[in-house]
Amino acid sequence: MTATTARLRRDLADRVADKHDLAPRWREAVAAVDRGLFIPSAIYRSSGAGWEPVGRAEVSEEEWLRMVYRDRTWVTQVDGVDAADAPGPITGSPTSSATLPSLVARTLHVAAPHDGQKVLEVGTGTGYSTAVLCHGIGAENVVSVEYDPACAAAAARNLKTAGCAPTLITGDGLQGHKEHADYDAIIATCAVRSIPPAWLLQLADRGSITTTISGWMLAAGLIRLTLDDDGVLSGRFERDQITYMLARPHERPPHGTFFRHEGRTRPTRIDPALADQWAGAFVAQLAAPSAELLATGDGPVLWDVATGSQAWTEPSASGWTVHQHGPLALWDQVEDALLTWERHGSPDLTGFGATITLEEQVVWLGSPEGPSWHLPA
Repeated sequence: MTATTARLRRDLADRVADKHDLAPRWREAVAAVDRGLFIPSAIYRSSGAGWEPVGRAEVSEEEWLRMVYRDRTWVTQVDGVDAADAPGPITGSPTSSATLPSLVARTLHVAAPHDGQKVLEVGTGTGYSTAVLCHGIGAENVVSVEYDPACAAAAARNLKTAGCAPTLITGDGLQGHKEHADYDAIIATCAVRSIPPAWLLQLADRGSITTTISGWMLAAGLIRLTLDDDGVLSGRFERDQITYMLARPHERPPHGTFFRHEGRTRPTRIDPALADQWAGAFVAQLAAPSAELLATGDGPVLWDVATGSQAWTEPSASGWTVHQHGPLALWDQVEDALLTWERHGSPDLTGFGATITLEEQVVWLGSPEGPSWHLPA
């Protein structure tokens, strides 16, 4: 290890520790695991509307090391194309990444697995989060599932180089991994629209699930759900404004170019900018879970691809006007939910919680008896 690498590793560990109040085991794990072992030879950088591949051989060694040891997420795959295989800048959606270390550490801190507990990690990715988890609780206690075969193979090589030997599975993590169940904790490094039933069924008594609940508006909340004696999962969301990529089976459907329809027009009862706030977007997503939120210079656009329903706003002399077209009154749904949120004091995500059973999944505001919205099945 060069002096520069050692210094950058220490700086990264210090930045992660300064960013979050972490349990000692996770501070030590971040300091012990070399992120450089888990970054491929090429990554993507955001380039306007697309992604530009950057290879290690194309930049100076110092610049590459500074990229590797930054507390930043680096996209490694876009629509299934690894950065090393990209012919040049491409467009599309990220499908795999090297998650920023502070998010990995924060997620594990919230999950709080203990020594001797069996943990299922959903989303091995590059293997970095798996290595940090192994350092924290022991590789013999870790089962990690990766959906993408190429990513799984690369992660296995990275973990072997790092001296980690967890149980690695290639498959759909949304189905868990029944062979090694029951798990004391399930930790997802991908986001989900709702909790997969398999996760609940594969939990041990009093087990927990830590995941990011997100959706097609890409609003997200980190939550740790614990299983009670009646088989009910429940918990409150954390304050963090963070997200992971949606699990591939939960991703948004493909669609063409949006075209505005005049539709039914009326004045809005709220400022559309409410949907720009982190918690406001989360509420909007709960109210219209099948819609995407498109950002435009004139105001937010809601678009449900399956039904063709849409809602878009524009400034008017008295405030804002909304146009709604299609069978779903998307703006009515979102507006009612945001007004409810305002009446309850516009709390951040810690004002929300979730109750999950095999029969229904509900996010509530204030308390389980308060206003609530069902997660999509």
